[in-house]
Amino acid sequence: MSYAPSVRTVTPSVGAMPRDHIEWTPSSGTSTDQPRQVRRILTLFKPYRARLAVVGLLVAASSLVTVATPFLLKETLDVAIPQGRTGLLSLLALGMILSAVLGGVFGVLQTLISTTVGQRVMHDLRTAVYGRLQRMSLAFFTRTRTGEVQSRIANDIGGMQATVTSTATSLVSNFTSVVATIIAMVALDWRLTVVSLLLLPVFVWISRRVGNERKKITTQRQKQMAEMAATVTESLSVSGILLGRTMGRSESLTRSFAEESEQLVDLEVRSNMAGRWRMSVIGIVMSAMPAVIYWAAGMALQFGGPDVSLGTIVAFVSLQQGLFRPAVGLLSTGVQIQSSLALFQRIFEYLDLPIDITERTDPVHLDEIKGEVRFEGVAFRYDGKGGPVLDGIDITVPAGASLAVVGPTGAGKSTLGYLVPRLYDVTGGRVTLDGVDVRDLDFDTLARAVGVVSQETYLFHATVADNLRFAKPDATDEELHAAARAAQIHDHIAGLPDGYDTVVGERGHRFSGGEKQRLAIARTILRDPPVLILDEATSALDTRTEQAVQEAIDALSANRTTLTIAHRLSTIRGADQIVVLDSGQVAERGTHDELLKRNGRYAALVRRDARLEPTR
Repeated sequence: MSYAPSVRTVTPSVGAMPRDHIEWTPSSGTSTDQPRQVRRILTLFKPYRARLAVVGLLVAASSLVTVATPFLLKETLDVAIPQGRTGLLSLLALGMILSAVLGGVFGVLQTLISTTVGQRVMHDLRTAVYGRLQRMSLAFFTRTRTGEVQSRIANDIGGMQATVTSTATSLVSNFTSVVATIIAMVALDWRLTVVSLLLLPVFVWISRRVGNERKKITTQRQKQMAEMAATVTESLSVSGILLGRTMGRSESLTRSFAEESEQLVDLEVRSNMAGRWRMSVIGIVMSAMPAVIYWAAGMALQFGGPDVSLGTIVAFVSLQQGLFRPAVGLLSTGVQIQSSLALFQRIFEYLDLPIDITERTDPVHLDEIKGEVRFEGVAFRYDGKGGPVLDGIDITVPAGASLAVVGPTGAGKSTLGYLVPRLYDVTGGRVTLDGVDVRDLDFDTLARAVGVVSQETYLFHATVADNLRFAKPDATDEELHAAARAAQIHDHIAGLPDGYDTVVGERGHRFSGGEKQRLAIARTILRDPPVLILDEATSALDTRTEQAVQEAIDALSANRTTLTIAHRLSTIRGADQIVVLDSGQVAERGTHDELLKRNGRYAALVRRDARLEPTR
């Protein structure tokens, strides 16, 4: 199992940013008008113009071959058979057989090329959406349900498969066939052609109405599928199952899912039945057209109209029947395209998401990173709105020194730490690394410079070795073992039946909290960043486990610039500098001993910890 290495995919604890489950709404700049959207869809096929040109040639050749058959049939009925010309009859029959063979070959090649192009377009869309989401700030993921994101990539793009793999080719093929057939019909008898095409404008109008109807239903259906995906993702995860069962909500969750599924059933039925009767009427009328042609030709002969040969009538009906399939296909394709526009719109919404955190066009790259971190007049507001989370923060952390940040819940501690690796960007002031504003640094420098170990350790459903190598894909086994030893987890891993090939399970649930933390620490040691952010990395652990993890953290922090966001103050007494945050501002700063002597807020926090210690 392999992963694309990127430290920007770390999922830290986001206690300061509530998850409000708001579905993303596109900005006013998102294109939703239909003509512009169609042009944008066509742009997706631009890299494959050469292959599409070949498909066009195959379509044209196939259409010509198909149209040629009725003319061969006319000659057979009007000339070869009545005149007993067996040689001509043999050639005409051979021509009809050859037309069928060529039509089949052209059809297979056309399907192969068009399907390949369609799948490549879907690949491009999936990759573009995934890449876009990888560049989004942490704030986006704290307000968007994971299932919603997954549904856009899986259900919406998957739902476009028929459109991008076959609809474009079907559109060209059917259009070419219709045009070629109509020309051939006019060449045979223009009067019968007029009779055949009288109702065509009505059919086009009906199909457009049906398409608009299905587009609306498709939008509702995809939203409902996203809701179901979010419910499944949340309730059927390991954490969701534990919560549901321990709270006695399994039955309730099942009923809720059943209700959502019932709504989807209704939308699926409505989607499939939308305009079905109207399209059936079109099919019935077009199927009845041969009878109309026979009747018109017979009435013309009866009342002294133009003489039409039997071969012409049969050939014309053959063409008219040949017109039926591509014409209905063309109308159905129009309906399918209308429905697919809703899917494309949802995908384009994600592709148009504004990226909050971007790299400068001429970023600064640091080959050597010392690790000095400065907060200079730093202010921060979520989404640039609301009250300040941080305001006027001025802190200097020399290279290799340690800073501990403490304070009550909601004081802005985690947010302050996340500003260094640019999980958020400041809304005022600046954060610098070795004197350079972090917003001016390239992403590679930041990724090498800053490591994050959070309270909420994230492990992939993969082996221990795969999870460690996420930090350094080319790491040797010896490097893995050395990092694990430093994190005091090697002996435990080595004692497992499969050792480093042990699968950790969903979100690492096969390991205890302390073991997962030490695996996360080993992963960070492997990356070897000069600046380390520890976001309440031991606050959820019992005292004994905390001590083991703290020893691993001490090994990790050696000779690094360390910012520790602390809940338990026993872990930060040796910090070079301790800052107490309150309501987003620095209330106190100093060493442990200095702050105790002041008998202020820090001293009160220490006394609180002392009272809680016996209960742990």
